[in-house]
Amino acid sequence: MILRFNVINQKFSTTIKILKTSAMNASKCYFRYIEAEEKIDISFLLKVKHAVRQFNFKRKPTENIQTLCNRIETNVQKVIAKKNKKNEKASVNTKIKIAVLDVNNQEMSDNYSCKDLFEMEGPLKVQICEQFYEAVFNAPWIININLPKCLLLGFPVYPENFETLYTIKEKSDFKWYTGKPVNNQGNIISDIHINWILVGNSYSYVPTSVDVGMKLKLECTPGNDNITGPAVETISTSLVEAGPGPCPFEARHQFTSSILKDSSFRCVSYNILADLYCDSDFTRSVLHPYCPPYALQIDYRKQLILKELKGYNADIYCLQEVDKKIFNNSLEPFLNSIGLKGLFYKKGKTVSEGLACFYRQSRFELLEEENILLADAIKTLPCLESIWNAIKDNKPLIDRLLDRSTVASATILQSKDNLKEIVIVANTHLYFHPDADHIRLLQGGIVIYWLNEIRDRLIQKHLGKRISLVLCGDFNSVPSCGIYQLYTTGIVPDSLPDWQSNGDEKISNLCLSHGLLLGSACGTPPFTNFTVGFADCLDYIFYDKNNLEVEQVIPFPSIEELQAHTALPSIVFPSDHIAIISDLRFKI
Repeated sequence: MILRFNVINQKFSTTIKILKTSAMNASKCYFRYIEAEEKIDISFLLKVKHAVRQFNFKRKPTENIQTLCNRIETNVQKVIAKKNKKNEKASVNTKIKIAVLDVNNQEMSDNYSCKDLFEMEGPLKVQICEQFYEAVFNAPWIININLPKCLLLGFPVYPENFETLYTIKEKSDFKWYTGKPVNNQGNIISDIHINWILVGNSYSYVPTSVDVGMKLKLECTPGNDNITGPAVETISTSLVEAGPGPCPFEARHQFTSSILKDSSFRCVSYNILADLYCDSDFTRSVLHPYCPPYALQIDYRKQLILKELKGYNADIYCLQEVDKKIFNNSLEPFLNSIGLKGLFYKKGKTVSEGLACFYRQSRFELLEEENILLADAIKTLPCLESIWNAIKDNKPLIDRLLDRSTVASATILQSKDNLKEIVIVANTHLYFHPDADHIRLLQGGIVIYWLNEIRDRLIQKHLGKRISLVLCGDFNSVPSCGIYQLYTTGIVPDSLPDWQSNGDEKISNLCLSHGLLLGSACGTPPFTNFTVGFADCLDYIFYDKNNLEVEQVIPFPSIEELQAHTALPSIVFPSDHIAIISDLRFKI
């Protein structure tokens, strides 16, 4: 048997089911202290007439026990009265007994507050009517859980919006079921009448061919190092579909079938195309009219993205155009389940997307991390003073530059296999506009000057360690432009044409230089962005040539694969960009 339980927060609403046969049964009353909100949540089940009802209370920690008991009594009386309304012989005002009992089964006085209960010697009991409950404090608890809207054959399914209290995911139990939503006569049946078959018992599940046309159900029992909490279940609102078939990225997975070890590590840079820019009438009718509308929806694309990322078995992922909600509800929980820790760096202003860096926790340890909003950094950081002084009097340029939301991140990782090696993993996504080569070059200079300062500081802080730089991103700059020259040669002169890309904002007497020896790990492939209106190389993994060397570049999709559905994105490519992947190795 099950009990329906409505869960609502500011982001969304969903319905999950708490199992009566689970840890939350008629003998337990759950108390949860929510310190951040200064409240105590209380939950229990009570049989009223022939139905089992769940009662939920939110009380102040300072409230005394008698006041709590009075509140419970009032609410229970209301439910009983409602049930008795049609029964004239029943007494509406029947007195019921509510009490909290100490370890000696004595009623506790109102000298104690709700918060005091959490610190008392147990076991404590709660009497409600004629029933006695075991008081359970801060048990693992599921606040929110649901399944993706889009379920595809061969693509991983996982719990979305998975929010818990006092829970360790690795100590929790996940059971997956599949069921046919129609009976033998072909009529649709309700979820409670579906014959559910157990098909998996891990955090995620990959539907097989026999699951097509089926619903999925996930039952989760939250746990921690000490106890388990009440199990809940959530059922998909859609059926498993056949999906797009083999995707070109699966051919690339043949080159990344295992995780690297020792002195080698794999790095991915990928602009995954934010939903913010993809799901709109303009995108569907003007930018990507060749792509079916369903394949532009994030619910479809994220299933492809997750399978693609997982199959690369990388140690470091630098992603651009990451929607914050996709990071929180999909990318971070799913990639965390396969050993990756994620950090999110939101863009400036009101833009809801940004950068994400994931690293494999078995191979790297996070030492520190930094990020800058370039528009703020140019005015405030001492290392950028020379650039600022050269441009600060150019008002049209300054107005445009400071209005940008561009950010850069630096995630400082120490290798666990090679303890002397520290890597600055940097990530950015530069301004896109066609007449903005000068803006991008300024932004590129800001980023590399900032990273150079971080590197110098780390050298002083970690004596005896070797500090290397890996700079990833969507630079919106083709190899013939100044960004590539700045990073790979160490200098761009003031005569570079990029400085004149906008006549009203042209820059004079500014030369950028740095002392790092960088190379492009994946070279300059013909395409990293491939749409009908534009196709070229915009994405790079720049690496420290003094300390690192390229071991392998994962082959790119062929032009035939890119054009099979006209251009990107498509039903088999979830972004308009192509992931660039390189295996790097620490030099001996």
